[in-house]
Amino acid sequence: MSEQKKGSSMAGLDTYYAYVEDGELVLEPYCSCGNPLDDMYYCDVCKRHRHPTDVLCEDDGVLRMVEKYIRTSSKFRTFKAMLGKRRTTES
Repeated sequence: MSEQKKGSSMAGLDTYYAYVEDGELVLEPYCSCGNPLDDMYYCDVCKRHRHPTDVLCEDDGVLRMVEKYIRTSSKFRTFKAMLGKRRTTES
């Protein structure tokens, strides 16, 4: 079962940030340092490959969608979903 934490942020976690765009679920991978990961899940800042399994969901609808994938797809079984906000890198 997935984990739900209101108000979570990406600090300290390799995560996907999940949202819906044009009716499609989008998962953007981020390193625990806050840097977006490339297509090979490599962090240019940390110089390491990352393997996120935590999914921060933009809202309840996205959370329900991700939880359905976790329940029904073996590819997502090890993932955890929670409500959260994308960390901004602005000062």
